[in-house]
Amino acid sequence: MTSIKGSVALVTGGSRGIGKALVEQLYARGAAKVYATARDPRTVSHPNAVALALELTDPDSAVAAAEQAPDVTILVNNAGASFGSSFLDSPVSDIRREFDINFYGPLHVTRAFAPILERNGGGHILTIHSALSWISIPGTDAYSAAKAALWSQTNALRLALRPRGIGVTGLHVGYVDTDMTAGVDAPKTSPHSVASQALDGIEADALEVIADDLTRQVKAGLAADPAILYPQAAAAE
Repeated sequence: MTSIKGSVALVTGGSRGIGKALVEQLYARGAAKVYATARDPRTVSHPNAVALALELTDPDSAVAAAEQAPDVTILVNNAGASFGSSFLDSPVSDIRREFDINFYGPLHVTRAFAPILERNGGGHILTIHSALSWISIPGTDAYSAAKAALWSQTNALRLALRPRGIGVTGLHVGYVDTDMTAGVDAPKTSPHSVASQALDGIEADALEVIADDLTRQVKAGLAADPAILYPQAAAAE
């Protein structure tokens, strides 16, 4: 079991949204120190957080962050971005960018910090996926694919890191009330609710956390005929 109290955590994308809520709740639960990363560390607003610069698409930036945070015991791969890249209409460079941020970015960070967690006696990694790891909707082509690949990455890392004393939790969530979903007219979960469930998952050493009913419904649909999830693609009777 992993204890938040007394831990040293690092949260990528810790300046806003879910990341900001995670920083706040980590301190509320007794974390000794929380590093919060952002492309511009000046945007990190929590008064006690240790702000670090991190460019997810640059592996050297992840290594530099790890050198500045050698005491980390909990890593939270939260940062991500969606640009609405289409497989058919967008430049391939735009699609690649979504993978660079949402798949390779967490991988760079995990590779940089896994040796630190192991050296500090083991620890825990939480990676935030999405309901879109399991379903694609119009306008999310590349983002959904990258999150699906990230889900697979998390499953593989869970097996690889357990012998090194590092637990891995994957968190899936649907619409969260953040800047990313500002234009979405649908029920949304609060960032603080997601953060609370995420930290509960870490402390329980859960393999997976599903943060809302929408995501539970999507996951349940995977066991059914694909026409359940994609009725618009099913052949007409």
